[in-house]
Amino acid sequence: MSLTGGNRNDVTQLLPLLDKVPAVAGVVGRPRRRPDALLADRGYDHDKYRRLLWQRGIRPAIAERGVEHGSGLGVFRWVVERTIARLHGFRRLRIRWERRDDIHEAFLGLAACLITHRHVQRHC
Repeated sequence: MSLTGGNRNDVTQLLPLLDKVPAVAGVVGRPRRRPDALLADRGYDHDKYRRLLWQRGIRPAIAERGVEHGSGLGVFRWVVERTIARLHGFRRLRIRWERRDDIHEAFLGLAACLITHRHVQRHC
């Protein structure tokens, strides 16, 4: 995970984020290093990034600017939005006050553990 300033455009971190995806084990053979597809909203709709994704063997499923809503990507993106909303339920994470990024990442890890624990308790 890389931390950037609050006023940076998210699309600038797309490729560094993809480079940090760990190997996915489970299937016999060499572990996969990249996803099959990338789901993104209109903020990532740039020909440059679509081209770079295709070159890496990743199919871009990016909503296009200027096209009416209803592409169906929201069904999948809703999971990410819901996760971010759950993290924002922790007041300390809503606005970043820590100067050190390792402390902020520690709080993110604790919040993820608490969210998972609550989810498991609710369903068991």
